[in-house]
Amino acid sequence: MQGSANLNLMIKAARKAGRSLVKDFREVENLQVSVKGAGDFVSRADIAAEKIIRDELMGARPTYGWLGEESGGADGADPTRRWIVDPLDGTTNFLHGLPHWAVSIALEHKGEIVAGVIFDPAKDEMFVAEKGAGAWMNETRIRVSGRRAMSEAVFATGVPFGTKKTLPATLKDLARLMPACAGVRRWGAAALDLAYVAAGRYDGFWERELSPWDIAAGLVLVREAGGFVAAVREGREIFDTGAVIAANGEIFAQFAGVLREPA
Repeated sequence: MQGSANLNLMIKAARKAGRSLVKDFREVENLQVSVKGAGDFVSRADIAAEKIIRDELMGARPTYGWLGEESGGADGADPTRRWIVDPLDGTTNFLHGLPHWAVSIALEHKGEIVAGVIFDPAKDEMFVAEKGAGAWMNETRIRVSGRRAMSEAVFATGVPFGTKKTLPATLKDLARLMPACAGVRRWGAAALDLAYVAAGRYDGFWERELSPWDIAAGLVLVREAGGFVAAVREGREIFDTGAVIAANGEIFAQFAGVLREPA
């Protein structure tokens, strides 16, 4: 696709960070068997990838604001534009040598996500979207699936771990949804889950505890691929709650209805 200058800049930054991460990923298997383990190494890889992206984006657009998973937020001289970046979505997969992780970059303009890039270096899949220009994977136009029956649909989610407080709600979601659908997948990378909804690989996705950098790029991808996105709780903003539902238009109302049933 012929993207804007900003979108091309985002693609360039994602590829550059991806090359660095792929090089580091090759070292992870060896580090897994060490006494210290790969955790510290992966943390450094994550921080290094964000620096690459920040140098590329802010070097070209120094007046834009910034929100990154590792480096936090910073206001720009231009208050209407902000980069939102996750340099390594799927860190646990990366840490364990699982080739399912991505670089996620979004551009926000006046509170709306207008462009998004999600790059999966391990599979060399570049998902891109720009407001009004559709969604693409590499050079192929992508669309959400056309399935209409919940019984045929496959959904994705993230199951809370560690100290996250949304496990009971997620277990209730699964108990309601799984009898009504063809399956639920938990692959550990929200950005790729949303990209897969946009590409029609999943019919829908939901998760209850996410940060803006986890989902910003995926939101514009799903919308430009013809899908719907909304907060889990009606009338709330996605970034305010961190809880999102995404699906094709045929299934969205049914899917959201199941997740929004009273406890």
